[in-house]
Amino acid sequence: MQYPGLWGLLVLIADVWAIVSVVQSGAETGKKVLWVVLVVVLPVLGFVLWWFLGPRAGRA
Repeated sequence: MQYPGLWGLLVLIADVWAIVSVVQSGAETGKKVLWVVLVVVLPVLGFVLWWFLGPRAGRA
């Protein structure tokens, strides 16, 4: 890969987006904290797990 810094930037943008989305969701505070910690500690895996399993702001 010729642009190693680009990968890091994309992961950072995805993680910030995930954290903002978690904070804006209607989930309980404890669940929000756990999701944010997961995304911060495990950036790529945390984002992927959040994408498939995480709280959504628009869920009914």
